[in-house]
Amino acid sequence: MLTAIIVLICICTILLILVVLIQNSKGGGLAGEFGGLGSNQLMGVKKTTDLLEQVTWGLAIAIMVLTLSTFIVIDRNPVGATINSANVDAAATKTTPGLQTPAQQQPAAPATAPQSGTPAK
Repeated sequence: MLTAIIVLICICTILLILVVLIQNSKGGGLAGEFGGLGSNQLMGVKKTTDLLEQVTWGLAIAIMVLTLSTFIVIDRNPVGATINSANVDAAATKTTPGLQTPAQQQPAAPATAPQSGTPAK
């Protein structure tokens, strides 16, 4: 299901890019460069811009709805799921150098009196 939604998002995105490029801008747009005048003559200039604007808004809304629907579809807390990664396992078993647990620490040497020429009293 998630894969189907992602494919639909990609298709809508590509269509949105194409529809935006076809629209006439102040400079004439891509429609004027590659013979887009035929569609303007067929439906009229006003109806073409209205249709392209509606398609643009429709595709933008579709992308938003599909993107939000992925949040609903994703299973964020599956039963019995754990993180299976070699890095996580290695990090759990490694110890930091210089940082030892109390069981790993060696017993301290007994304190001795300083070696001096006079006997301790």
